Amino acid sequence: MAKKTENFSILDKGLVFEGTLSCTGKVLIKGKVNGTLAGEFITVGEEGGVYAEVTAQNLTIGGVFEGNAEVSETLIILSTGSCEGKVVCKDLVVEPGGVLNGQVTRR
Repeated sequence: MAKKTENFSILDKGLVFEGTLSCTGKVLIKGKVNGTLAGEFITVGEEGGVYAEVTAQNLTIGGVFEGNAEVSETLIILSTGSCEGKVVCKDLVVEPGGVLNGQVTRR
């Protein structure tokens, strides 16, 4: 049986990306993203910042997120995370200490 390969990408600390970024699999953002971001499993690390329009299957925020997010499954805001903007998601989890300032619509 063939082994399924899963993509895993890292935008490391110190990297600043401006524009449209589209990815498959998992992506960990430790740097900064400005613009538009689309992917399956997106994680904003504690040292990361996303200032964008985001479309994702699952979004986990451990750093800073400012913008609009369309999440088809689960949005998780970790205790170190901050989310500001408009969010549409199926499920929402906010850990104690996590910050959510914005408009949330359940899908």
